[in-house]
Amino acid sequence: MKDDELNFDADVLNTGKRKKIIYVDDVNYSLVSVKSRLGEQYDIFPAESAVKLFEYLEYFRPDLILLDVNMPDIDGYETIKSLKSDERHSEIPVIFLTGNSDRESVVKGLSLGAADYVVKPYNAAKLIESIESHLNPPKKSSNPDDVGDENKQSVLIVDDVSSMLRAMQYALNDRYKVYILSKSEDAIDFLRTKTPDLILLDYVMPVINGFDLIPIIREIPEHKDTPIIIITTEGTQDHVNKAMSIGASDFIVKPFKPKELNDKVAKHIRIAKELKSIKEDFKNISR
Repeated sequence: MKDDELNFDADVLNTGKRKKIIYVDDVNYSLVSVKSRLGEQYDIFPAESAVKLFEYLEYFRPDLILLDVNMPDIDGYETIKSLKSDERHSEIPVIFLTGNSDRESVVKGLSLGAADYVVKPYNAAKLIESIESHLNPPKKSSNPDDVGDENKQSVLIVDDVSSMLRAMQYALNDRYKVYILSKSEDAIDFLRTKTPDLILLDYVMPVINGFDLIPIIREIPEHKDTPIIIITTEGTQDHVNKAMSIGASDFIVKPFKPKELNDKVAKHIRIAKELKSIKEDFKNISR
């Protein structure tokens, strides 16, 4: 395929002066609009399909990809799965730019590895702010994000994948006070001073994996009975059985559905509360 058929000037690829963004959308108006709004700041390469995107990727590595969800043949979700499964492209930040605004669509996009999810009609300044935050990311803090008011029940999420943390946080933060941590060793320190009502724990993590972390958590007196839900891509019956045998309360397989996550979190917080009440009543009777 010739370069002009891919809508770029080969000289642009060699300048290195501006960040390069591929924008994938099957609606021509959207392609023209985004290029017009962002073209003064970035080199924008429009692609009307996922096929065109992968043709671009044979020629150069962009700094970021903007991706629509609803497209014929290959939709945005399948496209990001392909990108993230290919080590050549897996580290390229992907921002969904789409008209799908329902919670399940947002969570699904983030859980598949998107850096952000922007809904159309979009504000150009906010879109640029999102793009800049992923082209020039700030240094990560070791402190957990604290979201929500003091009256909400609290959930700690531990996962080394930032997009998964954000997806779970987004799914839960309307109902709960959410803490997020990316390192299992930080979770141990955190749990010695905080008592969340429930813990969501990834299985595959560096240093200390989720299964090894559960017994450590259970040794902390305040968390002997705290509900722990394992979230992982490893959804075999052996993994489920092992998780339960070492103290997990439940098991959710990625990619998760927001309703399933909310339902299980609510269920286990309610059960823990009821068990605590029963134990307190028993103590009072025994006196």
